[in-house]
Amino acid sequence: MGTFDPFTIGHDSIVRRALPLFDRLVIGVVGDNVHKPGMSAVEERIKAISGLYQNEPSIEVKPFYGLAMDFARQEGAQFIVKGVRSVSDFEYEQWQADFNRRLGGIETILLYTEPELASVSSSALRELSHFGVDVSEFLPKHQKSNDKL
Repeated sequence: MGTFDPFTIGHDSIVRRALPLFDRLVIGVVGDNVHKPGMSAVEERIKAISGLYQNEPSIEVKPFYGLAMDFARQEGAQFIVKGVRSVSDFEYEQWQADFNRRLGGIETILLYTEPELASVSSSALRELSHFGVDVSEFLPKHQKSNDKL
């Protein structure tokens, strides 16, 4: 679950590594993040991500509004899979995981980022793209760098 603005090769890595662990993966795309008011429309982000996995029947991409634990319960999920790149990511995800478990009964599984992808972030790609830098090497193969970031 995330804003995925844009969906990066780091996100793709987590999805592909989580896929063998579950019968079904639902990629929840945040539709109402008040901390990122200028993000691309949720429909655009869902379309881009869905295109990546169009040949993978066990992956669904859906918007969600509100709390991740509520969306997970609505989907019948027992787990939320998150990627972590650093200690600061871990600390943030740790308190979220605690609330998701205590208040929602949803466990969180953390997958560590592959070392070569640790610096890849959607925020960094948006900033680089804003200044005209070609960020296509950080996007999954068929997502173009000229797509709205």
